[in-house]
Amino acid sequence: MEANEAQELKEHAEHSSQESTLRPVAFTMSLLAVLVAVTTVLGHRTHTEAVLEQNKATDQWNFYQAKKIRSNDTALAEDLLGVVALSDKAAASKVLEGYREHQAKWNEDVKQEQEKAEAFEAKVEEAEARANRFDLGEALLEIGLVITSVTLLTRSRIYWYLGMVFAVGGIASAVSVLFLKFGGTLAH
Repeated sequence: MEANEAQELKEHAEHSSQESTLRPVAFTMSLLAVLVAVTTVLGHRTHTEAVLEQNKATDQWNFYQAKKIRSNDTALAEDLLGVVALSDKAAASKVLEGYREHQAKWNEDVKQEQEKAEAFEAKVEEAEARANRFDLGEALLEIGLVITSVTLLTRSRIYWYLGMVFAVGGIASAVSVLFLKFGGTLAH
């Protein structure tokens, strides 16, 4: 065996050992890329849920407003009947009583519609809180992935460890959504 061949074998062995020491880094990067993708999809779905719940809340507030307007119209008609002099007092009294009953129903309906709208708004806030956690998790996982990739360029493991710190923060943020989800479910 010549000296050149021995040197080549030595260099090849060193290169192989460097590759094997970087395999965990490459695997970590692959895993982080998958976690970023999953977190991104979950975040997008949660944002969509928030938008849909906001649409329901808006529709409910519109329904509330329509009933509130009807209630106001009924109150105005009742007031008008109360001040207008009619020839048939018994008929006027009967119509006025009908308006009062109708007004009581409208007042109850308006209150129920307001409660429904506020419940939808609470769901919007819950979905937005979950979406924010997913967004933070996604950002931290992406930062962790980028910092970890610097390890391949520098061959310094400090970047791998630092990337893992960001990744753990991202995972914790994404997993914390479960506590918001179950915490909200238990509270209701």
